[in-house]
Amino acid sequence: MNVELYDTTLRDGAQTQGISFSVSDKIKIAEKLDTLGIHYIEGGWPGANPKDVTFFKKAKRMKFINSKLVAFGSTRRANADVSKDATINGLLRSGVENITIFGKSWDLHVETVLRTALDENLKMIEESVKYLKSKGKFTIFDAEHFFDGYADNPEYALKTLMAAESGGADRIVLCDTNGGTLTAGIFEIVEAVRKKVRAPLGIHAHNDSDTAVANTIAAVQAGCIHVQGTINGYGERCGNANLISIIGNLKLKLGVDCIQDMRLKELTEAAHFIADMSNMKLADNQPFVGNSAFAHKAGVHVNAIIKNPRTYEHVEPSLVGNRRKLLISELSGKSSILKKAGEIDLGLDKDAPKTKKILKALQDLEHKGYHFESAEASLELFMRRAAKGIKKFFDLKDFRVIVEKHSRGKILSEATIKLKVNDKLEHTASLGDGPVNALDNAIRKALMDFYPSLSEMHLTDFKVRVLDEKAGTAAKVRVLIQSQDKTDSWWTIGVSENIIEASWYALVDSVEYKLLKDSKKS
Repeated sequence: MNVELYDTTLRDGAQTQGISFSVSDKIKIAEKLDTLGIHYIEGGWPGANPKDVTFFKKAKRMKFINSKLVAFGSTRRANADVSKDATINGLLRSGVENITIFGKSWDLHVETVLRTALDENLKMIEESVKYLKSKGKFTIFDAEHFFDGYADNPEYALKTLMAAESGGADRIVLCDTNGGTLTAGIFEIVEAVRKKVRAPLGIHAHNDSDTAVANTIAAVQAGCIHVQGTINGYGERCGNANLISIIGNLKLKLGVDCIQDMRLKELTEAAHFIADMSNMKLADNQPFVGNSAFAHKAGVHVNAIIKNPRTYEHVEPSLVGNRRKLLISELSGKSSILKKAGEIDLGLDKDAPKTKKILKALQDLEHKGYHFESAEASLELFMRRAAKGIKKFFDLKDFRVIVEKHSRGKILSEATIKLKVNDKLEHTASLGDGPVNALDNAIRKALMDFYPSLSEMHLTDFKVRVLDEKAGTAAKVRVLIQSQDKTDSWWTIGVSENIIEASWYALVDSVEYKLLKDSKKS
């Protein structure tokens, strides 16, 4: 069985609160979708805004390998000449060969939103489809609010599909626009529609009941061959059906041929890329592609995973381009410690006193507020220090941070650091936008002559969490710092009642991890 994938990230996904694509963003996302092997890419609504008009002009110069570009719009207006309708003509001017139009299939919308006769709505659908077909366009009809319309008035909802079919629609897509239909209902209604409609059917589900992916899969099982959705489930309100999860389920659970096998491994990279382009953080717990999708924390789970990954994983992570993570925390057992030790080439024996000592020390630190599953660089350093297998790159003697505000100037921070490298004392100071930035500048300034590769490194993220709000200003804080060089990024952690001290611990780990990483290469 083959299923067509239709992506509407550039149109429906752009309606997500917080997302605003530039034309350049849309071009890059379209290129990524084409590489992934998506069959149809909905570029937007030409004529609705200048951005989409510009996008379609630039897209004409793009050479798609796997995908076909689609323009989106509505049926003609009520009681109007289809050949003179602004929306229809805007779609034709886009220059694309594939067009999707939506029309009302719920009598409630026809009467209260369009405020026209039910028969006129049927004419709007049929005439719009027929006119586009007369211009040689591959025409997809989206039956908006179909499932709600079918629940209220099945006879009329089916008539809207018949009108599209009579007009010559190449695909008829059943839309759960409000996202309120449950999965069993989707399956039953699609089966009923198949008995009435000869044209190939599609599904377009929204996620307001958190069932969009399940509803889409059920629709395919009931006979739909065309699937619409967005990458990472972006979309208005609660979002659209997540194409990433749909692809994973179709390929790996149902054996449905929707993208090439070799492209399946690009799923994780594509999800992260489009999240970055959308300026949205990819949810760690997103199925198949999230950072936590194959992360195991409990000692019992880790022990079983090491023996046979099938015990706690529904698919092999590498199939979708992800990887397995065995997290180490206060819930860990010795299996987790040994597995991590193996990953960093730190020889440990299950029954060795050192292994038990590391586990006990780790649990004590987690109790104090450390959270190593979010800071793998600090975890590696901790284990190496505990096993006495790490070079001492420098010794801190002391540091001081001054925050100063002049009456007419901005706040300035200055950090002064004393440290020793190979018995040579370095005493340096540096300014920064804030105390942490000043400390970061000072430590790297002090070490740069000894370790020039630190010039490649910079901080990319800084997070602070208060661990016990009831303690007020005496509460412990946890600081997480993300750093990056030319090839990698890593997280480190620090915990203290003093935010500057917590930041310092995380900064030191960040620098030491960079130096450790570089020393392995030399």
